[in-house]
Amino acid sequence: MSDSIRLMCKSLRLAYVSEIYETIPFDSPTQYLQALFKEEFRLRDQAKVQRLIKNAKFLDSKSLSNYEWNERIRFPAQIDKDSLMSLDFIKQKQNVVLIGSPGTGKSHLATGLGRKACEMRYEVRFYRVSHLIEQLEQAFKQDKLASFRKRFEKVDLIILDEMGYLPFSKEGSELLFQLIAEWYEQKSLIITSNLEFSQWNRIFIDSRLTAALVDRLIHHAHVLTFNGGSYRLLNALSKAR
Repeated sequence: MSDSIRLMCKSLRLAYVSEIYETIPFDSPTQYLQALFKEEFRLRDQAKVQRLIKNAKFLDSKSLSNYEWNERIRFPAQIDKDSLMSLDFIKQKQNVVLIGSPGTGKSHLATGLGRKACEMRYEVRFYRVSHLIEQLEQAFKQDKLASFRKRFEKVDLIILDEMGYLPFSKEGSELLFQLIAEWYEQKSLIITSNLEFSQWNRIFIDSRLTAALVDRLIHHAHVLTFNGGSYRLLNALSKAR
């Protein structure tokens, strides 16, 4: 590979041609150029997906390919497994709320849907709710709340994991409410929680704020309930036998 070819590819913003041009079979000039540019586009697209997955900041590599669907997951009437996995709810700017006991597969499903969204070229962000609250409070104290909120302008899907595992301060609750209110009908949310909506007063101190938040979340939402015990506990017990 000559330096001149590498420099020309860089100038033309051809990220991969200089690396792959010798590997492309040559039958004719037209065929060669088509195959070369097709591979350039494929590698660019592959890199974009990996960049989206990295930017999403998932906590693990779980995906839908190894998710165990079962009859204990109850779907609402307006959606089923296939329509959920199609991610049409993102196009419609609708929400998905996954409610059930810890260890029943909610976070795995949320992560899997988020990873597939990245593969479909959507901008995704994943947060443990407690961590998001910490970042919001810190941004507020440093007078950087406006710039923090701007981070989500081009985001299509936000995943809020473990809503209800830890209570929030009054300030944290209000900051989260403001953020979700701003996303209302503008973005899609996936929320996992171990608490039914009627119990969210445990984490949001103000009952009126809780009612307003729930109202916004469920207005355009598909609520899935996860019944039964913890998969993690059952798996641990089976290995202990």
